[in-house]
Amino acid sequence: MKQYLDIDSWNRKELFTHFRQLVDPTFGLVTKVDVTKTYENAKNNNYSFFTRYLHACMNAINSVENLKYRIEGDKIAVYDIIHASATIARPDKTFGFSFIEYSEDFTVFDTNFKIEKERIITTTNLFPPKYSPGCIHCSAIPWVDFTGHKEPFSGNKDDSVPQLAFGKIIQENDKKLMSVAINVNHALVDGYHIGQFFDNFQLELNKLS
Repeated sequence: MKQYLDIDSWNRKELFTHFRQLVDPTFGLVTKVDVTKTYENAKNNNYSFFTRYLHACMNAINSVENLKYRIEGDKIAVYDIIHASATIARPDKTFGFSFIEYSEDFTVFDTNFKIEKERIITTTNLFPPKYSPGCIHCSAIPWVDFTGHKEPFSGNKDDSVPQLAFGKIIQENDKKLMSVAINVNHALVDGYHIGQFFDNFQLELNKLS
């Protein structure tokens, strides 16, 4: 479900107009999050670590209003719920795009992930049968502790689905840290909103003690 924003009364109208005129209005950054408690929770309960931190990420994404905005023609759609479109690897080292329906209930989300994983590893399809812009695009890159990251650019400057990437776990003293990259459309999202996301993401990760 979605509604449409009243752009004329939006306090970011001038910012929206300005950044939408740029050739490439996207911006991105990379920072580290502490996944110590999440990793231990996954190990102790026999959960997938990826699914655990992805669910925490989706909880945080859904808590930030501007990360639910999408440019659709001359309108801004506001989606009620944001889902996850993650890359899932196959045994032959290729991958497929998934569409994992979000639920606040981790058990439901985990089941949705497993269904998509099974679909991908038993087919050669790149794209999922179901898709909506009310999602994020995300990939795990667990082989590299990156400090910078660039996403492919489609050339469509109105592309407004946030893109995320998750890096390799590194050990620092008694903490496990993971790099997270996020790329967004500046016509809709500012640094403040990215700060909200990372604050909430860390809170969600810390809950899994």
